[in-house]
Amino acid sequence: MIDVRLLVEPFSPNAFVGPFSNAHPGLGGVCTFVGEVRGEAEVEMLELSHYEPMTLPGMEALADKAAARFDLMGLLIVHRAGQMEPGEPIVCVSAVAKHRRGAIDAVDFCMDHLKSAAWFWKREKRATGWTWIEPRSDDY
Repeated sequence: MIDVRLLVEPFSPNAFVGPFSNAHPGLGGVCTFVGEVRGEAEVEMLELSHYEPMTLPGMEALADKAAARFDLMGLLIVHRAGQMEPGEPIVCVSAVAKHRRGAIDAVDFCMDHLKSAAWFWKREKRATGWTWIEPRSDDY
């Protein structure tokens, strides 16, 4: 089961992860990563823009690739777009597998792609105005 969602409203990761993992009896491991808007350096807001015709299909292709590569029972990717305040979830990636390593590696693989090669453009708002954010070298 692959579940990929692109949202413009705030979400609770628990509302997705609980039902997702419960739908996979016999799993051996669940790995979940939740990324939130950082409140450091006086960040007031984060905005994620995207190219709609490519974003969801690209996220679905990423999920299919990860599920096949890591022998998963299921994969959940939930990603926000639009404006978000510090502390709000941006992304939730959860994988279930018969063995923990597949789930852990799949989540790491998906997050690396979403941070470095995805269809999103990020900018932060601070007291001095908006600034575009580039991927860090660690994201590749």
